[in-house]
Amino acid sequence: MHDQQKRNQLLLWVIALGLVNFVAYTLIYWYLGGDAPNGFVEDGVYHLRGHFLWALSGKPTDPVSRNVWLYSFVHSISIWPTIAAVLASMLFLARPHIEATMNINSPTRGSVFVVSCFVVIGAVTSLSTLFFVLGFIRALQTVASGGAYNP
Repeated sequence: MHDQQKRNQLLLWVIALGLVNFVAYTLIYWYLGGDAPNGFVEDGVYHLRGHFLWALSGKPTDPVSRNVWLYSFVHSISIWPTIAAVLASMLFLARPHIEATMNINSPTRGSVFVVSCFVVIGAVTSLSTLFFVLGFIRALQTVASGGAYNP
């Protein structure tokens, strides 16, 4: 097998695993009734909240365990790098076709477009991941100090 075929198989596996993570997150979100980043902690009791799932402003779930709340927050964080990996893999696989198409009668070279897409994907998903990680740290610090966490 050639290096290009191995690389393409790896990229396809990244896409498949990313899809599995996205589907798992979605099904668990529905099953639990929300997620921790939208939820809250009050008097040591952990709640998830499902925005747009049950009501426009979200509806708190019945209390969940700390472990479920932690899992939910971490899984929510994992969605952003997953999105980045899937989009970058798909873009990398499509790159030759994009470049060939855009190099014919196009004001922008295909390689410039592809690199611009990689930059946007990297910037948006990195900032989103950072935002969620900082929210997670803030939530953990607030709860550890005995305070109520409500984003």
